[in-house]
Amino acid sequence: MKQLVIFSIFIFLLTPCAYAFDRKGFSPTAPFCVISTFSADSPRQNQVAIDLSYEMTNDPDIKRTNLNVSYGLTNNVEIIANLPYNLSYHNSLNDNGAEDINFGFKHRIIDETTYLPAFAYMLYVSGDFGSEEFSTEGGIGGGVILTKKIGPVKAHGNVIYFRPNKEGLKETWNMNLGSELKVSYNSSILFEIIGRKAIDKNKIDLVEWRLGYRVSVTDFSYTTVSTGFDIKNRNPDVRFIFGISVVLPGEKHKIKRIVEDVE
Repeated sequence: MKQLVIFSIFIFLLTPCAYAFDRKGFSPTAPFCVISTFSADSPRQNQVAIDLSYEMTNDPDIKRTNLNVSYGLTNNVEIIANLPYNLSYHNSLNDNGAEDINFGFKHRIIDETTYLPAFAYMLYVSGDFGSEEFSTEGGIGGGVILTKKIGPVKAHGNVIYFRPNKEGLKETWNMNLGSELKVSYNSSILFEIIGRKAIDKNKIDLVEWRLGYRVSVTDFSYTTVSTGFDIKNRNPDVRFIFGISVVLPGEKHKIKRIVEDVE
């Protein structure tokens, strides 16, 4: 497995550049993810997670929001919907509009054990909801997810496929590797490497590493701040993401009181 990961990253780095519009696409809902890397974890049954983020990229210059909503159908099945909206493109407020709206589900079929990682798969569809400039005219996709906790670090790996309906666009693949390092009872440092095949050419158009920080503000709310940098002159070259998420109902932490009798 280690050799496969190293080989995949090596291939990403050597592939010639080919740039396409940086679509958000189907994305995970915080805090059940790293930044853009899905986790096999999901909301509990009847729990709702709402995540609103703001993202800025440089070269190309994009400013957009992304709304994600997840619902725990069971403790192992999560329904996900998300809608990215581009506020501006190339610093022009006239170039704005929604991307495709995405609906899907994630099913964890193997829970993590002492030696084995948790395994989940997901399937999703995209609807032609956005403006022509940003839309893929819908499509279908799916992926697999691995999650394993090793000491204070929780590691995740994704392989995600998408086939667009728009004529002239090609099927695309994402490979995401991410980790969460718990640094306090309510905060984590996030790290991930993202690789993506272009949707308009048979080339890799994105190889990016990202670093972030997530803090649990209350029992049900979270704030995530992250930044991304391109690897080997691919686009965009810098990315900033700020997100706020809530999970309802929140986790109730029971406080045990220990009373010592003094005679």
